[in-house]
Amino acid sequence: MRTRIAVFSDVHGNFSAFEAMYQDSLKQGVDQYWFIGDLLMPGPSVLKVWNLFEKIAPQVVVRGNWDDLVVRGARGLMDTEKPSHVYFARLAQYVAQHGSTDLIDSLASWPLHVTKQVGPLNFGISHNLPKLNMGQDLFPTKPTANFDRLVNVESEQPVDVAVYAHVHHQLLRYADDERIILNPGAVGEPFNHWPGLQRDLRAHYLILEVDDQGLAETSFRHVGYDRMVESTRAHSDALPYAELYQRMMKTGLAYTHDDELLRQFNDRYHYADEYRQFADQKLR
Repeated sequence: MRTRIAVFSDVHGNFSAFEAMYQDSLKQGVDQYWFIGDLLMPGPSVLKVWNLFEKIAPQVVVRGNWDDLVVRGARGLMDTEKPSHVYFARLAQYVAQHGSTDLIDSLASWPLHVTKQVGPLNFGISHNLPKLNMGQDLFPTKPTANFDRLVNVESEQPVDVAVYAHVHHQLLRYADDERIILNPGAVGEPFNHWPGLQRDLRAHYLILEVDDQGLAETSFRHVGYDRMVESTRAHSDALPYAELYQRMMKTGLAYTHDDELLRQFNDRYHYADEYRQFADQKLR
């Protein structure tokens, strides 16, 4: 028995990267897909991404922190106290206006943690920690004790291999007891603080092959795509913060927590007022 699994996460609305990853996975003879969270925002392609996601029909899905932001914002529940909150809220409004209620409800229904048996191995799968899909406790340079929390979970069988996402870094490391921990990296927004590695902005994902003995293959894939096409789509689809998305396509850097920069965009385009009007209508 051999099972080939494409593990992917952090698409962040980047359809060009997502399509490239999918086409590469077909060439690799993948049997199934696992999605580890953060499907939409800040990219423009709501329905294109969602339709491809439904076509892929992953056998495993867990909910990321940006999936939660989409749900809260699309339901009119986001506050506008901070520039970054306005950023999340206005992008979620865009998702709601280009998607459907069923799409939002589907994201809300995804679990935080899943265990799945494949061959002789039991996998523990979450976007970040098993009960917390946000925060920086599992950044690659953090202590091993933080990562032990991924394998020390309640399940019918002990977790042999933990898979998480969230930090946009591909990773293979070990828990204190030498159980394996993997991260597929980010399809839409790979990141690395080291400039020489940050230049690689291809779509990152992971292929696992499991046979009767265990992990027969662990392959970190990098798939190129046309970032200019993706950048142009942000403008043609009237994406909020299109200029920032286009800048990200050039630099690979995110501006999610640059409050001063976000404040400038929020004031220029009146994004907070737009979201408050949208939220008032949703909550009536």
